Amino acid sequence: MKASKASTAEPEIPSDEGGRTSRGIQSVEVGGQLLKVLAQTGRSMALKDLAREAGMTAAKAHPYVVSFGKIGLIERDPLSGHYGLGPLAVQMGLISLQQVDPVRLAIAELPPLALAAGCTVSAAVWSATGPVIVRVEEGPGPVNVSMRHGMPASLRHTGTGKVFAAFADPQAVAQVLASEAASNAEAEKAFLAELETIRQRRLCVVSNEYLAGISAMAVPVFDGFGKLVLAIAAMGPSALMDLSDDGNLARSLRDTGSRLSARLGFVGASA
Repeated sequence: MKASKASTAEPEIPSDEGGRTSRGIQSVEVGGQLLKVLAQTGRSMALKDLAREAGMTAAKAHPYVVSFGKIGLIERDPLSGHYGLGPLAVQMGLISLQQVDPVRLAIAELPPLALAAGCTVSAAVWSATGPVIVRVEEGPGPVNVSMRHGMPASLRHTGTGKVFAAFADPQAVAQVLASEAASNAEAEKAFLAELETIRQRRLCVVSNEYLAGISAMAVPVFDGFGKLVLAIAAMGPSALMDLSDDGNLARSLRDTGSRLSARLGFVGASA
């Protein structure tokens, strides 16, 4: 009986877009799970809890946290013995936040969002005079709302504006709101109640308010400091808009807002 010969073929290595091989280091990827857990939880943890959340034993995790500690990615609290992100991790995070441009990220997200939403979508930032539209992407349908870059958004009557009214700096918002005074006390009370609802839902719905026959939805985008940096909105003819909280449009907007916020370093459930 002839013995079988072991195969000496090299394992297939993934390639990048340029055709170059991209060999990874498995131990780095394994240890990286510990850093991911600390970043996602946002708090220091006992070794056994940290290891469990990363899918490994404490004995396996310990050499990684020691090595990460030596270079400043992880540090150990001398009193509690818990492990948290170290000074190097903090420095890397801050530098990353400075390098990321929210508008550039949003511009890349708008075309697929317009296709998913089936209507015109936009991104807006805060300016000295209030919210202003910086990017517009028309949807695939035959009817689209006409918008232009540089167009201001009313704080009281547009989805984009109400998102900023709900989440932006209160002092800056108050200054702009002074030029858009409410018609009466009841209207002001209703407006403030609506802003609280927007904060709870992370979603603004405007139906036939700014323009008759036009409705809109908008969501906030936060940076790593919990600051509102963008409002992403979708708008179109009211008869064609699904304004339900769990509809396709709401899901698409929320997914886009959450994805952009995550790219900008936002962690947590509240801003």
